[in-house]
Parts: sequence; C-alpha cells; structure tokens
Amino acid sequence: MATSEKSPLLPLTSPQNSGSSKQRYVLIIHGGAGTITRKTSTPEQWTAYRKALKKSLEAGYEVLRNGGEALDAVVAAVTAMEDCPLFNAGKGAVFNVAGKNELEASIMLSKPPASHPHISATRRGVSATLLTKVKNPSQLVRALYLNPGHVEHPFVSGSAAEELGASLGAALVDPSYFYTERRWREHRRGLGLPEEPLPYPSDDTNEKLPPIDQLPKGTVGAVALDIRGCIAALTSTGGRTNKLVGRIGDTPHMGSGFWAEEWKPTSSTWFQALLDKIHGRQRPSALGVSGTGDGDYFIRLATAVTIARRVQYKDETIEEAGKYAVEDLSVSGGEGGAIILDSEGNVSLPMNSPGMYRGVIREDGIPLTAIFSDEDVA
Repeated sequence: MATSEKSPLLPLTSPQNSGSSKQRYVLIIHGGAGTITRKTSTPEQWTAYRKALKKSLEAGYEVLRNGGEALDAVVAAVTAMEDCPLFNAGKGAVFNVAGKNELEASIMLSKPPASHPHISATRRGVSATLLTKVKNPSQLVRALYLNPGHVEHPFVSGSAAEELGASLGAALVDPSYFYTERRWREHRRGLGLPEEPLPYPSDDTNEKLPPIDQLPKGTVGAVALDIRGCIAALTSTGGRTNKLVGRIGDTPHMGSGFWAEEWKPTSSTWFQALLDKIHGRQRPSALGVSGTGDGDYFIRLATAVTIARRVQYKDETIEEAGKYAVEDLSVSGGEGGAIILDSEGNVSLPMNSPGMYRGVIREDGIPLTAIFSDEDVA
C-alpha cells in the first residue's frame, strides 16, 4: 500500500542524544543566479529577497536541529521558495513560449536516508520534468525517490509522473495556480506581444513587489549535511523564460545541474597521506551540488559532476573545483553559479554572474544571506 511519506523520515530527537560524535550539520540554499544588480534594484526588493531566503533557511534548519534527515531539510527549504512568487519555481515559475508553465525538479543523496535502509545506494536520486500540475515539485521527487517499488527509473516526466506522485501524497493543483502577473508580463514583453488582457485576475498580495531578475533562467536549490553524514541536494525550477515547449533544462539532468556522492577518501601519495596526518586534514568523502543559471551550458559541460570529480580525483577543495567550473561556463558563454557542500561542512558558492540569491545556516542557527557577487556569506 502506498504511503504519502509526508511525515519526517526520522523521529525528531535532539542531536545531543543522537549518538553522533561530530554533531555537524549545515544547510546552503540558492534562489537563482543571473543579472541581479544593485543598479537595477531597490533596497525594498533586497529586503524582500533576504526575508524569503531567511525563511527557507530556517525551515530546513528546524529539521536538522532536531536530528532530522538531510532529505527532509532540503525539501523543507525548497518548498518555502517554491511557495514564494519571488523565485522561478513553483508559484513564481516563468512561462514557456506558449504561455504555459512546465516545471522540473531533482533530488540526489550521497547515501540512502538512515530511516530507509532498504533503498539501494545505487538508486542515487530521482528527477522529473514537464510538470504542469504538481504544487511542489520538490515534494514530488522526494516521494518518488522514497518509493522505488513504484518507480524504478531515475528520470520521469509529464502527467504519468504527476499521477504517480499524487498516489504517494504529492498535491496537484490547477495550472492556473502558477500564474503571476509579473511573470506573465515578462513572458509577453519578451516575445514583443501585448501584455494585456491578462488571462487571470491579479493577486494583489503577490504582485506588490517586482522580482529583481528580469526574464530569469535560474532555479532554486538546497544542499544539506545531516548529523549522520548524509548529503542531499535538491533543485527545482520553472526553466528559462520563453523556452520552447517541451524544453528540458539542467535541473533534472543528473550530473549537469545537480549531484551528490559519497566515496572512500584516499591520499594521492604516501607523502600526501603523511602531510594530511601531520596537519590533521580530513579529506572530504562526500559532497552535494546544486546549480543555477543558463542550464543549456550546464548540460553541455556536465558542470555538477565535473566539480565532484575534481574534488575526488584531483584533491581539489570545493572552492577550487567550483571556481574552475564557473570559469568553464564563462568560456563557453554560460552564466550562472552553484552551491557546494562537502562532508566536512565546507561551503562554496561560486558564480560568474553579477548576483545569486544564496544563504547558509550552520549549527548556531544564524541565517546568513547574500544577493550580489561582492557579498560573502561563507
């Protein structure tokens, strides 16, 4: 019998009683990258975005603080952004060239959640695309991942994926739910078409403040490390403004827009192993990545898995690997950024764009947020 899997994966217990020796947990998020500048925005807009990022961080932190799973933490964080019309996901998703919303999402774990040991480590993750009715794509991919008996595939799409998700507890809505006036006007303006008449009445509560990013092509995402050492990466998006009908971006492409993996750490040489021991360096044994920006380039360059492989095989830090990846995007003409988290709790938030909505929250519970490229939150 199918279960909705909406409750927390593990009983929420205090980390102090969890038996973990490290007690390390971290959550990082992004809300999209692109042409986000101070010159074209206002302090009122900055405040609105920082408030929304803070709400997302606090939602995920509440899970981690109580000893919950990384999977639950990233779903909580991303759901908060999907429900906020400021971001290009869920309620704030952009329109395709036909004036429709086609959403995408993905989830990937470095190892199965502790509460579901029956899930094979080779399952890795699940992604879904061409979604038109699921209220929170992040919750859909979570439900699919946790029910391998219902879907064995790592990538599903369309109404079949939504119907399967609904049978597992994912909420479906009328496609009109995703409409916002500002995204509609962007869509029509981008095509050089009249902005009015509007297809639906405006919801004044959601239309008072315009987003900073115009004609966006970014996403929202979260990566979390829990007290059991599991890393989960989740990404959700409405795609590119005025994308072709049926276009699939990097968000559901495993290895392009997202990645999470665990491996056995090794030193490249005996001398390096000695240095590691002398300096007390613990090499990362897992990481998670969520990308945002021009997804076509992330696909062509396999950006997310490139970061992972450089850390695993070249002994680079996530900062070095992330810097390489975003510079590689620039060379090819792609704009964007990524959030990266490793098993040691290290954070990197590289970008090649003027801004990226982003945030970090650690064990102290202090949410740190940033918007522009010259700000530092890590």
